[in-house]
Amino acid sequence: MILQQIIEHLYEQSAEKLDKDDALRAVHQLKVALNGGAVRSADKHTGTWRVNTWVKKGILLAFRLGTLKEFCNDSCYRYFDKDTMALRHFELSDGVRIVPGGSVVRDGAFVAHGVVMMPPSYINIGAYVDEHSMIDSHALVGSCAQIGKRVHVSAAAQIGGVLEPIGSMPVVIEDDVFVGGNCGVYEGTIVKRRAVLASGVILTGSTAVYDLVNQTILKKTTTEPLTIPEGAVVIMGSRAIEQPFASEHKLSISTPVIIKYRDEKTDAATALETSLR
Repeated sequence: MILQQIIEHLYEQSAEKLDKDDALRAVHQLKVALNGGAVRSADKHTGTWRVNTWVKKGILLAFRLGTLKEFCNDSCYRYFDKDTMALRHFELSDGVRIVPGGSVVRDGAFVAHGVVMMPPSYINIGAYVDEHSMIDSHALVGSCAQIGKRVHVSAAAQIGGVLEPIGSMPVVIEDDVFVGGNCGVYEGTIVKRRAVLASGVILTGSTAVYDLVNQTILKKTTTEPLTIPEGAVVIMGSRAIEQPFASEHKLSISTPVIIKYRDEKTDAATALETSLR
């Protein structure tokens, strides 16, 4: 049986019937494949992102199998987690720059050559971070989140994961996207290549995004996630609340607005800091 079939079979077993040794072997094989980028929690086929539910099942199986354990790393920093949730260990040959100061990558996350992690930052299991991206200070890449090439996830930005429900799309940030400081991207939102999220932009499954250029409103549907178009420049704006009490007190709701699409001026303002690499 191939790994996918093994995990699908094990995931459906009750705790009483589950062969723990077989399950642990399958979980280990899955994490090795995730570390190497051979499998992903979500990938793109014919232009459309799709969820690999069996990978999510394998990660959830790892949580189910684990028992609480005390870990002690090389410097004897103690932490407590499931024994199936160790940290990933890197070699110099991996070409990943992890600046000292508390950054962590969980075993089962792909981090490509040329990635830079500033402290403290965190990449969770099932995530995929492609070549030459930067995960800045206090930034999170959640479980199963997909980060493309040359992406800058700025300081204090939160890229949500979405491990459950199993069939739900994780957050996807495509190539050459700039995610500004204190942004939050959650609930399976897809940000297409070369888009720019200005500082403080929050995107969720219930967010409406107002495209001033094309005079349209972008929303999640029953079949498609919220998708930020290629090259869109998104800032936080506001819209009035049409209700008597709100009108009386001049209340408004913050909302993301596509103010323009990327141009040469935007490219210059969001260029990755090559001198810092």
